[in-house]
Amino acid sequence: MVIKVYIASSTGSVAVKKHQQAVIGFLEANRISFQEIDITMLEDQRLWMYHNIPRDKWPDKGNPLPPQIFNEDCYCGDYEDFFQSKENNAVFAFLGLSSQPSVKVSECTHNHAHIHACLLSFLVGDLT
Repeated sequence: MVIKVYIASSTGSVAVKKHQQAVIGFLEANRISFQEIDITMLEDQRLWMYHNIPRDKWPDKGNPLPPQIFNEDCYCGDYEDFFQSKENNAVFAFLGLSSQPSVKVSECTHNHAHIHACLLSFLVGDLT
């Protein structure tokens, strides 16, 4: 499974830029594999991101701002959720990852059906 961080490379918001840098910097520093997806360049990815963010995570006005974090197609959260998980030493759980590299667990919310589902997948390799 791949962690996907949806960002906006051409944002005018200093706060959004800092939040994006904080998330990406943390993932890089902790050697957590991720894919950076620029929603300003890929319209279909921007629409996919909006469609897959649970409605209760939307702001009262406007659209959700980047960074938005997914584990594959399972929504993990936004910057505030990431920050809280970091403060609580729970980033692996937030990202749906086990602290052991051979096992990954993902818990996600599917927006369109409002159904909570759990995903458990084992990586191919030596699990001894």
